Amino acid sequence: MTYLYIILLAQLLNGLFFWKGYQKAGRKVWEAFVPFYNTIVFLKIIERPWWWVFLLYLPVIGNIMIIVMTYEWLHVFGYRKKRYTLLSVLTLGIYAAYVMYLPTTNYVGKDLDAIRQNVSSWVSAILFAVVAASGIHTYFIQPYMIPTSSLEKTLLVGDFLFVSKFHYGVRVPMTPLSLPMVHDSIPLIGTKSYLKTPQLPYLRLPALQKVHRNDITVFNWPTDTVRYFRDPSHIHIDKPIDKKSNYVKRTVAIPGDVFEIRDGDVWINGQKEVYPIRAKLQASYVVVTQPNIALTPQLMYQEFGVTDPSGLVAENTYMFTSLTEEVAKTLQNNPNIVSVTRNVNKAGVYNPSIFPHTKVYPWNEDNYGPITIPAKGKTVDLTIENLPLYRRIISVYEHNVLEVKGSDIYINGQKATRYTFQQDYYWMMGDNRHNSEDSRFWGFVPEDHVLGKPVLVWLSINKYASGFNKIRWERMFTTVNGEGEIQSYRYYVFAVLGLFLLYSFLKKKKKTDE
Repeated sequence: MTYLYIILLAQLLNGLFFWKGYQKAGRKVWEAFVPFYNTIVFLKIIERPWWWVFLLYLPVIGNIMIIVMTYEWLHVFGYRKKRYTLLSVLTLGIYAAYVMYLPTTNYVGKDLDAIRQNVSSWVSAILFAVVAASGIHTYFIQPYMIPTSSLEKTLLVGDFLFVSKFHYGVRVPMTPLSLPMVHDSIPLIGTKSYLKTPQLPYLRLPALQKVHRNDITVFNWPTDTVRYFRDPSHIHIDKPIDKKSNYVKRTVAIPGDVFEIRDGDVWINGQKEVYPIRAKLQASYVVVTQPNIALTPQLMYQEFGVTDPSGLVAENTYMFTSLTEEVAKTLQNNPNIVSVTRNVNKAGVYNPSIFPHTKVYPWNEDNYGPITIPAKGKTVDLTIENLPLYRRIISVYEHNVLEVKGSDIYINGQKATRYTFQQDYYWMMGDNRHNSEDSRFWGFVPEDHVLGKPVLVWLSINKYASGFNKIRWERMFTTVNGEGEIQSYRYYVFAVLGLFLLYSFLKKKKKTDE
C-alpha cells in the first residue's frame, strides 16, 4: 500500500509540474493527472516507446531514466543545453516545471541531429549499458565473491559466484537513491554510495521456491553497522537493510524448526541433521604427534590439502581449526600421529559472545539450544527470561517500541505477555564450524534480509598460487547448490564460446570477401 501512495504522489506532482507542457504539446490537461496513463503520454510527447514506463518505475534504474527523460522533455520544448537538465536535476524538477509555465516556452518537437550534436554516441552507449547492467544486477543475477573461509571446502575463498535474485523472489531495492551496480560504498573513493532517505517498504516479488533447509544463501548481515566489511578500524555507521554487508552461509534451520547443537552436531526437530554430499563440514581438532614429528603448514597442505596453518599449543600438540572428518580419520591412521581429538566446548560452559548473550542461556559454539526458529504468524509467550531471544526481533527487525519496567514488558506502550511474529526468520551457519561468524553469534536472519541463492561458480582464484595455477580450473562453471559431487561445465561453456567466435570470424570474413 505504501508503494501505491508513493506512486500516486509522484503522479500528482507530475500533473502539477507538467500539465502546461502537455497542453502546449497538443494534449489534454487532464491527461497529465491520470496515474500511469500520464507517463505513457509523457513518453509520446518525447517520442519514446511506451514500455519505458517499466524502466521508470524500477528503483535505482528509475533514477537514471528520470535524468534521461528530463533531458528529452526539455529538448522537445527547445531547452537543449545540458545545463538545463543539470539545473532541473539539482532543483528536483522544479526548474523543468518553471519553464513549462513561461509564456515563451513552446513545443518544438524532437531533433535527432541536435541530440547527436549535444550528446555524444559514447554517452548514449554508456547510459544504455548502465541501465541494462543495473537491471540484471538488481533484479536477476548479482556477482558475488567469497571473502572469508566460513564455508571453506564447500565454497572457497576466491570463488566468484552468480547469485540468483529470482529463486527466492526479487527483493525490490529499499534504498532507491543509490548508485547502480555498487553496494554500500563507492570503489576507490570509499564514500557512501547511497542516500539513506527516502526508504521504500519491504517488497518481494513472487518466488520460484522457498528457502530450503541446507540451501547456501546470500543475505544482508543483520547486525552490520561497520562502514566497510572487515574494516579493522571499526568505523560504525547505520545502514539500510539492503546496504548491509552481504554474507553467504548455509541455511541450517527454517521457520518453525527446533534447532539444537549437541557436542558440535546440529539437530533439527529432534533428528541429527544429514547434509548433502557437497557440504564439507569442518571443525577444530587437537592433533598429538610422535616425538620429533613436526606438522608444518607446508606438510599439511602437501599431504592432506589443509590450508589453515597449525597452532603449536604444547610439545608435539597442534590445534587445527579447519579439518574435515575425512582428513581427521586419515591423520588418525598415520603412524606418526598419536591421537586426533575433536575440540568440543562442553555443555553448560557459557560463552558471552554467543547469542543471546546472557547467562540465562549458558550456551557455546558446540552446545546450543534448543531454540525454535520464529515463523510469521506464530505467537510466543514473553517473559523477562526469554526476552533476550526476541528483543532484537521486536524492536529492530519489526520496528516496535520495546520497554521493560520492572518485571513487565511493554510493546508500543501496551503491556505485553505474548508476541506474534510479523515475518519469517532463518538460522544461518558456516560449514567451517569453528571459523565462522554466524547465527550462533548474532541470532536470527529476517526474511527481508535474504538476498538470493548462489547458483554458479563462474571463476575461482587461488591467491597463493601464481601464473595459470592461480585459476582453479576444476571449479569454473560449477553449480553451487544441488545433490552429488560438484561438476564443472567449463568445457561446454568453452565449446559454445569457441563456436560463437568461429561464427563471428566466418561472418566477418564473408562480408570482407564480398
